[in-house]
Amino acid sequence: MLINPITTDFSNDRSMAPETNESHLLIIEDDQGRKEFPLENPIYSIGRDRDCNIRLASQFVSRRHATLVRLPREHNSHSYYYRIVDGDAKGKPSANGMMINGRKMPAHDLKNEDEIVFGPQVRAIYYLLKNNQRSGQTDSTEYDITLINPGMTEDE
Repeated sequence: MLINPITTDFSNDRSMAPETNESHLLIIEDDQGRKEFPLENPIYSIGRDRDCNIRLASQFVSRRHATLVRLPREHNSHSYYYRIVDGDAKGKPSANGMMINGRKMPAHDLKNEDEIVFGPQVRAIYYLLKNNQRSGQTDSTEYDITLINPGMTEDE
């Protein structure tokens, strides 16, 4: 496997987390409704099993349906992306596979607004959110004040 969990596990130490101006979000819709998962860890297991990091509530998905792996972008050491791979981390595929943007695929490098379908009424949307705000600076919209002339609100 490409990732050594001993040297790349940043899940418990925020000071070691990669500095980036983007964040990753996975929104799951299943039999229990909608759930949001901010992605920060190097690896996630996805499936019906209780031990999965991202649990899917449906009888139509495998216990270990897919695996998300965080990989560094080649051109920027502070930036990374997630690859979703069908099946568990040991290479055992799921029973029914997964559809990404309408196509059955064994693996895919996720891009903003990709849709992953795990089974009937079980899907996920991946979002790559750009954080334009640098640390130490405030967002200019935070202080945006609109003044209304009281005469404008009265009916004539």
